[in-house]
Amino acid sequence: MRFSATLVFLSCVGLLAGCANPRFLVVGQSTIADVRARMGTPTDTRVDRNGDQLWDYATGPEGFETHRVRIGADGKVKEVTQPLTEDQFARVVPGTMTKSDVRELLGPPSDETTYGAGLTWSWRFKRIGVQPGYMVVSFNPDGTVKDKIVIIDPSGDAPMD
Repeated sequence: MRFSATLVFLSCVGLLAGCANPRFLVVGQSTIADVRARMGTPTDTRVDRNGDQLWDYATGPEGFETHRVRIGADGKVKEVTQPLTEDQFARVVPGTMTKSDVRELLGPPSDETTYGAGLTWSWRFKRIGVQPGYMVVSFNPDGTVKDKIVIIDPSGDAPMD
Protein backbone atom coordinates (compact mmCIF):
# COMPACT_ATOMS: atom_id res chain seq x y z
CA MET A 1 0.00 0.00 0.00
CA ARG A 2 2.79 2.39 0.94
CA PHE A 3 4.56 1.70 -2.39
CA SER A 4 1.45 2.53 -4.43
CA ALA A 5 0.91 5.81 -2.53
CA THR A 6 4.53 6.77 -3.21
CA LEU A 7 4.12 5.86 -6.87
CA VAL A 8 0.99 8.01 -7.20
CA PHE A 9 2.74 10.95 -5.49
CA LEU A 10 5.79 10.72 -7.75
CA SER A 11 3.58 10.46 -10.84
CA CYS A 12 1.75 13.65 -9.83
CA VAL A 13 5.03 15.47 -9.24
CA GLY A 14 6.26 14.33 -12.66
CA LEU A 15 3.11 15.57 -14.36
CA LEU A 16 3.29 18.95 -12.67
CA ALA A 17 6.96 19.34 -13.54
CA GLY A 18 6.16 18.71 -17.20
CA CYS A 19 3.56 21.48 -17.40
CA ALA A 20 4.57 24.78 -18.97
CA ASN A 21 4.39 27.26 -16.11
CA PRO A 22 5.37 30.88 -16.69
CA ARG A 23 5.24 31.93 -13.05
CA PHE A 24 8.91 31.06 -12.62
CA LEU A 25 9.97 33.53 -15.33
CA VAL A 26 11.24 36.93 -14.16
CA VAL A 27 10.68 39.88 -16.48
CA GLY A 28 13.99 41.60 -17.28
CA GLN A 29 16.04 38.74 -15.84
CA SER A 30 15.00 35.40 -17.34
CA THR A 31 16.81 34.52 -20.56
CA ILE A 32 15.88 32.45 -23.60
CA ALA A 33 17.64 29.49 -21.96
CA ASP A 34 15.52 29.99 -18.81
CA VAL A 35 12.33 30.06 -20.88
CA ARG A 36 13.24 26.83 -22.67
CA ALA A 37 14.24 25.15 -19.41
CA ARG A 38 11.02 26.17 -17.58
CA MET A 39 8.49 26.08 -20.43
CA GLY A 40 9.92 23.69 -23.02
CA THR A 41 9.46 24.07 -26.76
CA PRO A 42 6.90 26.71 -27.75
CA THR A 43 3.89 25.70 -29.84
CA ASP A 44 4.36 28.78 -32.05
CA THR A 45 7.10 31.38 -32.55
CA ARG A 46 7.30 34.55 -34.59
CA VAL A 47 8.85 38.01 -34.61
CA ASP A 48 6.55 41.01 -34.12
CA ARG A 49 6.75 44.40 -35.82
CA ASN A 50 9.11 45.70 -33.11
CA GLY A 51 11.58 42.85 -33.57
CA ASP A 52 10.62 41.09 -30.33
CA GLN A 53 10.31 37.32 -30.37
CA LEU A 54 6.86 36.02 -29.41
CA TRP A 55 6.80 32.49 -28.06
CA ASP A 56 3.35 30.98 -27.56
CA TYR A 57 2.69 28.01 -25.33
CA ALA A 58 -0.84 26.93 -26.24
CA THR A 59 -2.61 24.37 -24.07
CA GLY A 60 -5.18 23.71 -26.83
CA PRO A 61 -7.03 22.18 -28.46
CA GLU A 62 -8.73 21.24 -25.19
CA GLY A 63 -6.84 23.64 -22.93
CA PHE A 64 -8.09 27.10 -22.05
CA GLU A 65 -4.87 29.12 -21.99
CA THR A 66 -2.02 30.28 -24.16
CA HIS A 67 1.00 31.70 -22.37
CA ARG A 68 2.83 34.24 -24.51
CA VAL A 69 6.43 35.10 -23.69
CA ARG A 70 7.84 38.25 -25.30
CA ILE A 71 11.63 38.19 -25.63
CA GLY A 72 13.57 41.35 -26.46
CA ALA A 73 16.67 41.84 -28.60
CA ASP A 74 18.82 41.37 -25.48
CA GLY A 75 17.51 37.79 -25.14
CA LYS A 76 15.61 38.54 -21.92
CA VAL A 77 11.91 38.18 -21.12
CA LYS A 78 10.07 41.49 -21.57
CA GLU A 79 6.62 40.22 -20.56
CA VAL A 80 4.50 37.13 -20.07
CA THR A 81 0.83 37.45 -21.03
CA GLN A 82 -2.37 35.50 -21.55
CA PRO A 83 -3.76 36.49 -24.98
CA LEU A 84 -7.00 34.47 -24.65
CA THR A 85 -9.09 37.05 -22.83
CA GLU A 86 -12.30 38.83 -23.72
CA ASP A 87 -10.42 42.16 -23.69
CA GLN A 88 -8.04 40.86 -26.35
CA PHE A 89 -10.90 39.36 -28.36
CA ALA A 90 -12.70 42.72 -28.31
CA ARG A 91 -9.74 44.13 -30.25
CA VAL A 92 -10.55 41.90 -33.27
CA VAL A 93 -12.06 44.25 -35.87
CA PRO A 94 -14.15 42.78 -38.70
CA GLY A 95 -13.45 44.15 -42.17
CA THR A 96 -9.96 45.47 -41.46
CA MET A 97 -7.95 42.84 -39.59
CA THR A 98 -6.26 39.97 -41.43
CA LYS A 99 -5.54 36.38 -40.40
CA SER A 100 -2.00 37.47 -39.56
CA ASP A 101 -3.31 40.29 -37.33
CA VAL A 102 -5.62 37.90 -35.47
CA ARG A 103 -2.89 35.30 -35.02
CA GLU A 104 -0.55 37.96 -33.62
CA LEU A 105 -3.25 39.12 -31.21
CA LEU A 106 -4.63 35.76 -29.99
CA GLY A 107 -1.97 33.23 -30.92
CA PRO A 108 -2.48 30.05 -32.93
CA PRO A 109 -6.09 28.85 -33.04
CA SER A 110 -6.99 25.61 -31.29
CA ASP A 111 -9.21 24.69 -34.23
CA GLU A 112 -9.25 25.68 -37.90
CA THR A 113 -12.26 24.64 -40.00
CA THR A 114 -13.48 25.51 -43.46
CA TYR A 115 -17.24 25.60 -43.90
CA GLY A 116 -19.25 26.56 -46.98
CA ALA A 117 -19.11 30.15 -45.74
CA GLY A 118 -15.31 30.09 -45.46
CA LEU A 119 -12.48 29.67 -42.98
CA THR A 120 -13.21 29.75 -39.24
CA TRP A 121 -10.72 29.76 -36.37
CA SER A 122 -11.59 29.10 -32.73
CA TRP A 123 -9.89 29.21 -29.35
CA ARG A 124 -11.08 27.68 -26.08
CA PHE A 125 -11.01 30.08 -23.16
CA LYS A 126 -12.58 30.69 -19.76
CA ARG A 127 -14.89 33.68 -19.53
CA ILE A 128 -14.01 35.75 -16.48
CA GLY A 129 -11.52 32.96 -15.72
CA VAL A 130 -14.34 30.53 -14.87
CA GLN A 131 -16.90 29.63 -17.57
CA PRO A 132 -15.65 27.52 -20.51
CA GLY A 133 -16.34 28.89 -23.95
CA TYR A 134 -15.02 29.53 -27.43
CA MET A 135 -13.82 32.63 -29.23
CA VAL A 136 -14.67 32.19 -32.91
CA VAL A 137 -13.47 34.28 -35.86
CA SER A 138 -14.63 33.74 -39.45
CA PHE A 139 -12.77 35.11 -42.44
CA ASN A 140 -13.72 36.52 -45.84
CA PRO A 141 -12.19 34.96 -48.98
CA ASP A 142 -9.63 37.82 -49.05
CA GLY A 143 -8.37 36.81 -45.58
CA THR A 144 -9.93 39.69 -43.63
CA VAL A 145 -12.12 39.11 -40.59
CA LYS A 146 -15.74 38.60 -41.57
CA ASP A 147 -17.27 38.12 -38.12
CA LYS A 148 -16.48 37.19 -34.54
CA ILE A 149 -18.51 35.64 -31.76
CA VAL A 150 -18.09 34.28 -28.24
CA ILE A 151 -19.88 31.00 -27.55
CA ILE A 152 -20.29 30.03 -23.91
CA ASP A 153 -20.60 26.36 -22.99
CA PRO A 154 -23.81 26.33 -20.91
CA SER A 155 -22.97 23.00 -19.30
CA GLY A 156 -19.64 24.31 -18.05
CA ASP A 157 -18.07 21.03 -19.15
CA ALA A 158 -15.24 20.41 -21.57
CA PRO A 159 -16.23 18.48 -24.73
CA MET A 160 -16.18 14.70 -24.48
CA ASP A 161 -14.35 13.46 -27.60
